Amino acid sequence: MEPESAEYISRPDDPYGVNPQIRKWLSENPDAPVHVYVPPPPPTPEEIRESMPPLAARQLRLGLVGAGISPSEVTAALEALPKGSEKEAAMIEWEYATSYERTHSLVATVGAGLGLTDEEIDAMWTAALSL
Repeated sequence: MEPESAEYISRPDDPYGVNPQIRKWLSENPDAPVHVYVPPPPPTPEEIRESMPPLAARQLRLGLVGAGISPSEVTAALEALPKGSEKEAAMIEWEYATSYERTHSLVATVGAGLGLTDEEIDAMWTAALSL
């Protein structure tokens, strides 16, 4: 939502709201600077991803299926990782986690293994939120 610009009008005889306090303060502080509102910059894609709600395991798996990716493809992508503790941890996360955060390393690992862009993952994540 874009901020709106509006002129502030305060009539000397207007006794309503904060008008009397504003007029009093302005008369006591005639040199006070008045700054134009500058909205904050829009959030970065990373900030948006950080704020995405987690998905339940069911939502994640249904979201993948809805996007044409089977759970077995995810397992295959994880199986293709080099042997070691990182692979074992990723397999445990995939098999046993009850919820997933968008910025968790498993999501990035699986996405890369499946050839998905961050934007494609974001779109699937958003769609899965309603499942």
